[in-house]
Amino acid sequence: ISRMTLYNHFKSKDELIIAALRRRDEIFRNRMMKFVEAASKDPIERLLAIFDYHEQWFTGKEFCGCMFINASAEYSDPNSPVRRIASDHKRDVVRYLVELCQQSGLTNPGTVAEELNILIEGSIVNAQVVGQVGESGANPGDSAKRAKGMARRIIDAAHRE
Repeated sequence: ISRMTLYNHFKSKDELIIAALRRRDEIFRNRMMKFVEAASKDPIERLLAIFDYHEQWFTGKEFCGCMFINASAEYSDPNSPVRRIASDHKRDVVRYLVELCQQSGLTNPGTVAEELNILIEGSIVNAQVVGQVGESGANPGDSAKRAKGMARRIIDAAHRE
């Protein structure tokens, strides 16, 4: 599309980015939640299925990292509307994790959700930065598989408390 057409619909580049991030948030979270809900009725298996979803995403043709992480890197001002949209997306994912942790009866569901989210975020960055290079036989899906193993240990430890 021409630049003029874009500016007929959006007042600025930032407004276009905000609209794209909002749409991506809606699509990504809906797909993830549908995948997770279809994976199992068991809430712990659903927590682990989040990593399966990410593995599938990482190995797909369209994977080029996380739009929200990339936008946050470009817009470093914490008061930037772009940065706030990216932050809102990440917080919404954590809220979903908290819900699943609560349904699982895990002790400290908020803490466990934050720990699982750190694994998810780390696997996203690793899939983009290391996995796509493919050295030593690595592939982008490996980071999600490793994160899933760590998630299982975190969940097991939370259940035992």
